[in-house]
Amino acid sequence: MNGRIPALLILGAALAAGVGVWYAQEYGFYERVDPAGIGLTVIADGQPVTLEVGELEAIDASSSPIRWRGCFRLDRPLPEGAEVFAQPTPLVGPNWFSCFDAGQLQADLASGAAKAYLSQPEIRPDVDRVIAVYPDGRAYGWHQFNDKTPERGVMD
Repeated sequence: MNGRIPALLILGAALAAGVGVWYAQEYGFYERVDPAGIGLTVIADGQPVTLEVGELEAIDASSSPIRWRGCFRLDRPLPEGAEVFAQPTPLVGPNWFSCFDAGQLQADLASGAAKAYLSQPEIRPDVDRVIAVYPDGRAYGWHQFNDKTPERGVMD
């Protein structure tokens, strides 16, 4: 009996800390974003072109520049000359934002079922907005660190 109470207190504290970390990562920082406040673009021939989209759902968090995720449908095809994004890496979002499946996106980008485009370079310092587009008009977006630094251009 001499070690049970401290052991139970330690286990209880560890469990509470674990639940707190899980909640913070899954719910604590993310907020739904008003679709009216989001202007989606794609870079075509070096210039941003506004996209006409519908069914837009998006989340973001002020705690990190790469927590933005979006799911939407293109109302019109991408413009000619849209800039392909070379190394897209969709980032996993919270489970409750079920329209965005980073694993499926990554697999579809690798197989060619979807194609990634540069939506907005330097949306935040060293972060680009990337969109993945399917032939049927479904599209998904996320923020991704880029490999540029202001001092040197592209890193080696």
